[in-house]
Amino acid sequence: MVLSQVVLRAWQKEALDALKATNSPDFLAVATPGAGKTTFALTAARIMLPNLPGRLVVVVPTSHLKQQWAEAALRFGLMLEQDWSPGETLPSDVHGLVTTYAQVGLNPAPLFDVSQGGFAILDEIHHAGSEKTWGEGVRHAFDGASKRLALSGTPFRSDADPIPFVTYVANEAEADYSYGYGEALKDGSVVRPVYFPRFGGHMEWTSSDGNDLTASFDDYLTLTESNQRLRAALSLNGEWLPAVLSNAVERLNHIRKSHTNAGGLVIAIDKEHARGIAKIMRSKFGIDADVVISEEADSSKKITRFSESNKPWLIAVRMVSEGVDIPRLRVGVYATTTTTELFFRQAVGRLVRHIKGGGLQRAYMFIPDDYRLRRYGIEISETRNHSLDKKASTDDERGERNQPEEQVSLFEVHSATLGEAAEPEIDPFAFDNESSEAPMEEPEEISSELVVDLAAMPLPGGLAQAPTAIDGRSERQRLRSINQSLARDIATITGQPHSAINRQLNKAAGVTKISEASVIQLNKRAREAEKLLDLVSRARPRQ
Repeated sequence: MVLSQVVLRAWQKEALDALKATNSPDFLAVATPGAGKTTFALTAARIMLPNLPGRLVVVVPTSHLKQQWAEAALRFGLMLEQDWSPGETLPSDVHGLVTTYAQVGLNPAPLFDVSQGGFAILDEIHHAGSEKTWGEGVRHAFDGASKRLALSGTPFRSDADPIPFVTYVANEAEADYSYGYGEALKDGSVVRPVYFPRFGGHMEWTSSDGNDLTASFDDYLTLTESNQRLRAALSLNGEWLPAVLSNAVERLNHIRKSHTNAGGLVIAIDKEHARGIAKIMRSKFGIDADVVISEEADSSKKITRFSESNKPWLIAVRMVSEGVDIPRLRVGVYATTTTTELFFRQAVGRLVRHIKGGGLQRAYMFIPDDYRLRRYGIEISETRNHSLDKKASTDDERGERNQPEEQVSLFEVHSATLGEAAEPEIDPFAFDNESSEAPMEEPEEISSELVVDLAAMPLPGGLAQAPTAIDGRSERQRLRSINQSLARDIATITGQPHSAINRQLNKAAGVTKISEASVIQLNKRAREAEKLLDLVSRARPRQ
């Protein structure tokens, strides 16, 4: 359903006002996961596009997010092409396209033409610094855009090449508007408070150089040894991981007594690790968990099915670290060896999205008591406690900058046993707390300043109007299917190659490719195909 109006949160209104007030083509908004960056960005696009000569281009980190953004845009009356390829002309009745940073890096030149004079939304812009070609591609592709709105769920630095269209102060990205996790908790009904049950243990392993080592998470080790200790704890062959999974399963089962479709997420190291965890879940707990791996073709469909289902557990590798919207996730298990703060905060961000009218909705991320993960968890906890007017917890931490672990050669895990739960927080884990959560009151009155009337807003001239955007996409898909079927029937009767039939029909409709055809052109092409099919059917010799 296309929205006739959208009610903004206070931060979205403030950020929108700041965006409209600036004369700069660039604007960076950093807002905590779950705060509503997508709504803010699409509202901005609806307001600003009619005054720009170009189209809308959205860039996202993953293919799954292309679908998510396209579906969200439809609710704002904006039709974005998800399957656009370089060299294709956009249909005349779409408002723009959604693509990935990888696609931009591979071929930025065609996107320069599409975005010329238009509005670019660069979602999770820090990804433009992940690969040098991605950053260079983004700079080239969107240099001619009239407005570039960069979004991020976490503050980020520039440790290598600066990210295009971002201002830096002392190597730190300077946001034009920031809305943090603490502010969102104070506002209420925006994000969930997240707690971090952390677990110690005793690990024994053979290091990559052949030395036998033994250590708990309290022992001081070199960075390489610390990485090996973490890998040993997360091993499928030890006792530590099944024990932590047991605690997480118990926690989710309790939450599901009141939040019946609440879900859990395990973030795994790689696909073998993910499938091994799935076997543990099945054999020890009788749970058939979904496994989602980034390089698998059906991963996006699996995430969509899980988000709409009642299934309890999802195990993921590099698929759900950011941007994926599964509001029912309440419990996480951090079972990956990635120890960067950015990735950790992105993972936690999957659990924070608040469901309206559902109470306080505590969420829990189970973590190894690795000193780096402990530090990140405590920093978030201190923000949470301060925002909820609780006594802040403190701890004396040590930390080192994370480096990739060296290639494992002789590395072998001998054992990994669970220690005591190390979470020091105030009674978040008592099982009677969840059922006693009273729903947080929603505002009874909404300020008129926060209401944006989308129905009254024009869209760029010559493009589909808001009320027809969803119907327009459905009609486009229906007509493409009809055209493909008709071309197939003609080829079957005549014996001509499909390519020759398609060229003939495209020429009749005035298009180069069917993917470039508008709804009007698709209708014309189908009529020409029907005429041709009727003609060749009549000329066909009778059996």
